[in-house]
Amino acid sequence: MSLTPTAFAFATALALSAPLAALAAPQSAAAGASKGAAPDTMTDAALQAIVQQRLQGDRTGACFAVAVIGAEVARAYACADAADAGRIDARTAFEIGSVSKTMTSALLADLIGQGKGSLDDPLSAWLPAGTKVPAYEGQPILLRHVVTHTSGLPALPPGVEMVDASDPYAPVDAKMLLASLERTPLTRAPGQGFEYSNFASMLLSYAVAQRAGQDLETLLDARLFTPLGMSGAYINERPEGVRAAAGHLPNGKATPAWRFKTDVAGVGGVRATLDDMVRYVQGQLGQVQAPITPALKLSQQAVNPGATPAMAMNWMLAPLNGRTWLAHEGGTGGFSSFVAFDPAQQRGVVVLSDTALHSLGGLGSLGLHLADRSVPLGKPRKAVPAPAGLIDALVGEYTLQGGMKMSLARRGDQLTIQAQGQPAFVMGHDDAGDFYPLEFDALLKPQRKSDGRYGFTWMQMGGAMAAVRTDGDSGAAFPTPPAAQLQAYAGDYPLMPQFTLKVFEKDGTLYIQGTGQQALPTAATAKDVFTVDQVGAEFRFERDGQGKVSAVTLLQGGQTLRGEKQ
Repeated sequence: MSLTPTAFAFATALALSAPLAALAAPQSAAAGASKGAAPDTMTDAALQAIVQQRLQGDRTGACFAVAVIGAEVARAYACADAADAGRIDARTAFEIGSVSKTMTSALLADLIGQGKGSLDDPLSAWLPAGTKVPAYEGQPILLRHVVTHTSGLPALPPGVEMVDASDPYAPVDAKMLLASLERTPLTRAPGQGFEYSNFASMLLSYAVAQRAGQDLETLLDARLFTPLGMSGAYINERPEGVRAAAGHLPNGKATPAWRFKTDVAGVGGVRATLDDMVRYVQGQLGQVQAPITPALKLSQQAVNPGATPAMAMNWMLAPLNGRTWLAHEGGTGGFSSFVAFDPAQQRGVVVLSDTALHSLGGLGSLGLHLADRSVPLGKPRKAVPAPAGLIDALVGEYTLQGGMKMSLARRGDQLTIQAQGQPAFVMGHDDAGDFYPLEFDALLKPQRKSDGRYGFTWMQMGGAMAAVRTDGDSGAAFPTPPAAQLQAYAGDYPLMPQFTLKVFEKDGTLYIQGTGQQALPTAATAKDVFTVDQVGAEFRFERDGQGKVSAVTLLQGGQTLRGEKQ
């Protein structure tokens, strides 16, 4: 792949953003969270203050449109730079990315409610006659597998070339999808494993339109948008008076809108204003009644009880402090979105951004904080000079997972990155400790290895790839503390509601185990610092005034979480 400022891509997921992996692990830095569940009502002014605390001065330059839905609705519009305040308003439509999938599911549930199908129908029954759909040892892909991302189909349709990273889905049509489907084998039985698949979701989008006998945009407008009062929502036919927001990369540069052929746009092609999404959530909560209300309720019911992650119809069923929220995140090349709601509590949250924030953890920290105040709010990332010692430690030759060779070099007081045979790009640095290209959307997250040397994780377009140093810098391994010293770190460190790190010593090795996860051995890299190279995690322990271990901070994949020892 050509490495240019618009296509410097080592991963080709082109993800529209998967649902939250777990509400127990938020996706941004902790910063002064107040405790306890969010109040039943919130004023516009109070919400504005929270959003500004999270966003003001953020180096991405993003603008957010945010709503908290309860008995009343609070709204806020804010930008990292106050000078950009006119960039978004109530009539601005955002690309909502994969949140569109939940709308496709609503249409599917509506057809099921009309007696026109079932979740136990094979996908083949909803596609044109004669379409060859793969099966595994006679086990077909069912619709329930598609809406829970357990179909076994890959993330993207094999053999369908997406040549323009700035608008990857524009050429994809139903004919391409069906041809790709016919040549795609399954490697496991449907229902046996979670793998987020935009390919399967595009097929479902097309299948729903075919079964309904209408193009997807007409169907969405007739069954969902107009009945719920979502007057600014659309796919390709923008309503009069609605202004399409300009998307941005997280370096502040504008980027083209993503385009979709209408009948496959249910994968991520809906555009909507903040008020449209408020009405959508109110419809999900039953606060707005329409003929599609029963279908919305059906789409919220668990489809794969006992599985991980637990899913309704394209909604993740996410535990948060003893409650169950339905949640989904979305993202395109220039936008991010977050929608979550709790029917029992009659509360909902919408966060829309005119900037792609996937490589920085998305909108989860703000959205979850608004759902429950015990979740850390997160803080803005601010551009700061990189420590000279860190730049020098990173300078060298690397190979990315997958084989691409990379060079990191110093240019004055900045780091540059260069792929073999390609130009070098200057990197900025932020106060989260990450480097980022000034010309395109990606993130370089440094990681000190157990041998004392540095590697990094390269994050781009929904993918994360580990880099291994290949030059002759031998580094200096930090000695492993004796077992008696390791025992001082032992204890439980709650990082989030329902997510705790258990730390213990065994046979002279320090182990760390997250809630519901396996225990992993660590390696000491500095005083009170341990890493788990296989998952790219770093653990920094703190000591109190008496020298006793009192807290730990986890750094992983752009996230920073802190917990005090219990």
